[in-house]
Order: sequence, then structure tokens, then C-alpha cells
Amino acid sequence: MQFTIHHMNDWQDIAEKVGSALQHNILLLKGNLGAGKTTFTQFLLKKMGSEDEVSSPTYSIVNEYSTPQGKIFHFDLYRLKNIDEVYDIGIEEYLDNAFLCIIEWPEVYEDDLHGLKYHEMSIINTGEQREISFE
Repeated sequence: MQFTIHHMNDWQDIAEKVGSALQHNILLLKGNLGAGKTTFTQFLLKKMGSEDEVSSPTYSIVNEYSTPQGKIFHFDLYRLKNIDEVYDIGIEEYLDNAFLCIIEWPEVYEDDLHGLKYHEMSIINTGEQREISFE
């Protein structure tokens, strides 16, 4: 699926469409700094019925949220330098026990996802709008 974001309110529609299309418990979010990865996550969790305040896990590495469907873990792997650091945070345990894992900056871990089913969403900030690709 392809989308274009012109206004902040457009995120709501994207969150509804992506939320309805999720078939796997892993969602990789790619995009440059400030592209809207955490903003999208805020809208998605609200759509999924979470009443938690959603914030960027940049410093905590992972945030946990509750939804009626189950636990959602939101990762930001930007500061992790190698795959060993990813395993040190216990990512496998999170993946095994989550309704959904949203992973920002997944590149350091992506090669180890071989064999797992996941979705990927790319957000490109063009300056005036955001171009989104979801698969």
C-alpha cells in the first residue's frame, strides 16, 4: 500500500488502514529522523484501543503499551551499535510475548529476522509531505 501525508490528520486514516492490514506481530518502521515513525505509532495505538501515552523509546530502547488485543512493544534501535546489543535487551522474549512489536530503526537487527514474518513500513519526509509505503 502507498500513502501520502499532507496534514497531521492524515495519520489517522493511515493508522486505520495499516492496523486493519496487520497479519504479523512484527512491524518494522523505517525513515529518517523526524519522518513520523513515533507519530504513526501514536495514531496506531490509539486506533487499537490503547489509553497509554505513547512516546519515543529513543532512550529507554523499548516502551510497553497495553491494548485490548494484548501487549505492544515499541522499540527504537537507533542507538544500538551491533546485533549483540539487540540480543542483550532480550528482543526474542519480547517477540515471543507480544501482540505486536513495532521496531524503529530495525536495520541493525533486520538480517536476523530471516524466516520470521513481518511487515515493513517506510516513511520518507520530502519536506512538504510524507510518502509512505507499507507491505
